Amino acid sequence: MEALKQRILREGRNLGGGILKVDGFINHQVDPLLMDACGQEFASLFAGVGATRILTAEISGIAPALSTARYMNLPVVYARKSKPVTMPDQVYLTLAPSHTKGRMVELIVSPEYLGKGERILIIDDFLASGATILGLVRLAHAAGAEIVGIGTLIEKSFEGGREALAFLNVPVISLVTIASMDNNTITFLNRP
Repeated sequence: MEALKQRILREGRNLGGGILKVDGFINHQVDPLLMDACGQEFASLFAGVGATRILTAEISGIAPALSTARYMNLPVVYARKSKPVTMPDQVYLTLAPSHTKGRMVELIVSPEYLGKGERILIIDDFLASGATILGLVRLAHAAGAEIVGIGTLIEKSFEGGREALAFLNVPVISLVTIASMDNNTITFLNRP
């Protein structure tokens, strides 16, 4: 998606170690027009998968998931990173390593909002190693739900996440794919 790519080139910062800072428009301050365009693109690309619910991770995945849900007319469930008192005692919980936090984080979903027979479309901000998305997959599978597609705003193909998700045999679509972040540059992969 050209608008997202241009925004990354203008405002994204390669912090080294595979960290791309995009918090000025995606995950600290959110550009609602850009997220709306991304959501519309995802809705078009995933129109045929038959999703019944969108699943994402707190907090950076919420904006693209909500925008996508708006165009697909679906509810969004997001995995919390801490359990609020309003959540039932029995929950779906898994651990996933956080690249930016440098530690393991909990991903928690209430069984009230993720159930057997649901057809889940995962939407998130990044696909890097695939660890967070695999955590979301574990939560969906624990609930008896089926994954029907995975969409991410930005993929860092050099971290192997796409390969880690291959066993799912579902469409994995990234709006922008970064081939490398060597020598303080950002090199994009042109993928159809």
